[in-house]
Amino acid sequence: MSNYVLENDILTIIISSFGAELQSIYNKENKLEYLWQADPEFWAKKSPVLFPIVGGLKNNQYNYLGKNYSLNRHGFAREKEFNVIQVSSTIIQFVFESNDETLKVYPFHFKLTVEYSINNNQLFCSYFIENKGNDEMYFSIGAHPAFKVPLTESSSYEDWFLEFNKIEDAGIYPLTNEGLLEVNPIPFLKTTNQLQLKKELFYKDALVFKNLQSNKISIKGNSSKHGLTMQFYDFKYFGIWSAKNANFVCLEPWCGIADAEDTNSELTSKEGIHELKVNNNFKRTWSVEVF
Repeated sequence: MSNYVLENDILTIIISSFGAELQSIYNKENKLEYLWQADPEFWAKKSPVLFPIVGGLKNNQYNYLGKNYSLNRHGFAREKEFNVIQVSSTIIQFVFESNDETLKVYPFHFKLTVEYSINNNQLFCSYFIENKGNDEMYFSIGAHPAFKVPLTESSSYEDWFLEFNKIEDAGIYPLTNEGLLEVNPIPFLKTTNQLQLKKELFYKDALVFKNLQSNKISIKGNSSKHGLTMQFYDFKYFGIWSAKNANFVCLEPWCGIADAEDTNSELTSKEGIHELKVNNNFKRTWSVEVF
């Protein structure tokens, strides 16, 4: 497990080879750290990569071709050591491929590449998935970065809000105590493009959305000129989460989602699952612009 650095005149980015997990998003101009720094009292992660599932499975199990397999919440990529290809001072790739251990719980041959790059004040994260097997591959993938809130020391959590780039009328899908999605949404965002942050929002776990209109969400302060904007492309699902009473908020674009209460546990018909043909590739990208 080693840390690797991307750097330009504005940003210093640190990523760990373990889980290909972001460790720091530091703006040298305003001397602000934007990423949560993993206080284990609340949550010991910073930005795990969710693969080959997003969220939890009913009884942590799924069925494929008549056989039951077991996977923990969010899959195994976040707990694996990646190989590293340092392309340049501003581009780096982390690669993890299927092996005997993964095939026991996930019977597909794959190559997962997580690429980070920077340009000016923007960080880009791209997921590349290649089907290396002889059959169709079924998977989900998602992001889970945690951003510091409050971003500046002179403010409080409640001074900050999320701003969507489109007006939203969107319900949320509550999670049961077992981490499964309820079938029906409850009203939440009502003809608005803002969500005021308060810690009580996350006392019942994540806010889970399907098919948001927006593809940009910003974290802004009522009395601060600083913040960030996440942009995401072709992610059908989105989660917003924080650990109870913690000083961060996760903005989570997902290509996949937790099992619903009424799931039949069949992988091929799971909501949010993607099918990838033999020798085909899949790519998704999200970015963060800091200011």
